[in-house]
This record gives sequence, structure tokens and C-alpha cells, in this order.
Amino acid sequence: MPLLFLAHNDLKFIRSLLAHYRALGVTRFICVDDRSDDGTRELLCAQPDVDVWTSSVRYGEARRGKLWREALFARYGKNRWYLNIDADEYLVYDRCFEKPLPDLIARLESLGVRRFAAPMIDMYPGGSVSAFAFDGATEAMPWEIADCIDGTGYVIEKTKRFLSLAGGPRRRKFAAEAEMMKYPLIYWDDECSFGISIHQPLPFDRNFSPICGVLLHFKFFADYHEKTRAAVADKQYFGGAREYQRILDTVEASGDLDFVYDGTLKYSSPEQLIERGFMRPVWSADRRVET
Repeated sequence: MPLLFLAHNDLKFIRSLLAHYRALGVTRFICVDDRSDDGTRELLCAQPDVDVWTSSVRYGEARRGKLWREALFARYGKNRWYLNIDADEYLVYDRCFEKPLPDLIARLESLGVRRFAAPMIDMYPGGSVSAFAFDGATEAMPWEIADCIDGTGYVIEKTKRFLSLAGGPRRRKFAAEAEMMKYPLIYWDDECSFGISIHQPLPFDRNFSPICGVLLHFKFFADYHEKTRAAVADKQYFGGAREYQRILDTVEASGDLDFVYDGTLKYSSPEQLIERGFMRPVWSADRRVET
């Protein structure tokens, strides 16, 4: 089972990321390292199950990485399933620690599903963010530190192209309108491309399966100020990193961040996400994904 991901100075995530996805059944990691200088590349190159690629162009020039992903899918082979993520995204789904990815894929194929919808849900610590460091020196998971999520305030819309989801702490705190929906598990064939956005891949008619997974997404630890400043300076993200600029302006005005509010939930398990309505069960007695 191959997994493709992009990395840029993501050393703190690498050990836990590899451990998490190895446990889910990934057997080959394919990474595009976008000129990391923090040891990310060196650690990845030391792993026997990781292929590390570099590029003569930066992330922004590669259409925010879309060209890299499409080129590597072509190189490693079409007509197969891939996991397709970023280095700060950890996929969970119903009974994922009992039923690894080959079981999930067999289930999806039995249902005629070729694209697995899983929105990014931003995680944050339960207090002043600057007090919560995550250095990734071990395989400890980032949700052991950033263990909170917004329990309310999400808006989902069915468009002609995909299921659009907005909300979470970035919207609540910074008025950021980041698209949260992704399709991290995807069957890639000759009909597929990322078109204008990785959030709404072509062909569009595959983008409407029930949401049965979540990408736990990690941006906010004690180094958030440094990371946000670097992202603004690098200008590789959408709109010249304007979302990061909005975050930076807020942080520099307030001096710190604390995302906790009345609707904050402490994350415990994938089963909790099903109970709270973030995703639906995959495995059911009547052999249908619930809708």
C-alpha cells in the first residue's frame, strides 16, 4: 500500500507519521521534500521503506504540489489505490486500528467507492498554545499533546464538484475560510487529475461518497509563531500565504493563542468522532456504508 506525502521542515512529525501509517498497513512511503533544512530529508532517507524525491521548483510553482503528486502517481503506476496526504495529517476511520487499509480498500471496492472522503479537523492544545511543545523525538502521537477539537461550528455544502466543509478553530479565531474537505484515499486511473484544487479532484462524480474518515490535522504547538512567520516569508501557499498572514497578524496583536471555548471537545478515539457525527461507520452488518 503506497502513501504519497509532501514535507517541508516537518521533522517533528516524521517519526509519528511513519509509525501511524505503518500500523495502518502502508508498505511504501513516497515523499517530495521541498528543500527542508531541519533534518527532515536526512531522517526520511534513513528509512528503508521511504522514497525521497526533490524538485527543481518550489511548492508554489508546482501548483501547490499538484504537479508533483500527479507526476509521481504516473511514475508509480495508475489503476491502483494511493494514500495522498501532507506531513501533518493523520488519517483515522472506523476501527482503523483493528482493520488496516487493505481491509478498508476491499470494503470500498465492494461498495463501488473509488474515493474516500475525510475532512481535515484541526487539533489544538487545551490551553495557551505556547505552553505545549511537540518535538517529535519519539513515536509519540501529536494528539497526545494537541488533544482538542472544535465540537461545533462546521458548515458542509454539497456543490456540483464536491462536498465543501468549513469551520474549526481557524475559522472561529481568524475568520479563515480554508477548505477542509479532502479525499486522502484515492483510486488513481486515467480519468483522474487534481484540476484546480486537490480538494475537488476530477472526475467530480467520485467526490460524493459518505464521510467515513477524518484527517487529524496539526498546526498549533509552541512553535506556531515561528512556523507561521516562516510560511508568510516563504510565500509558497495559496494567495501568497494570505491565510498565514491573517494568523500572524492575530498572533502578533494578542501575543499568544488559546483556542479553548465552550464547544471544545477532548479527542479520545475514532469511535468518539463517529458518536459526535464527524464521520460515519464503515463496517455494518448489511454491507452498506451508512448514508
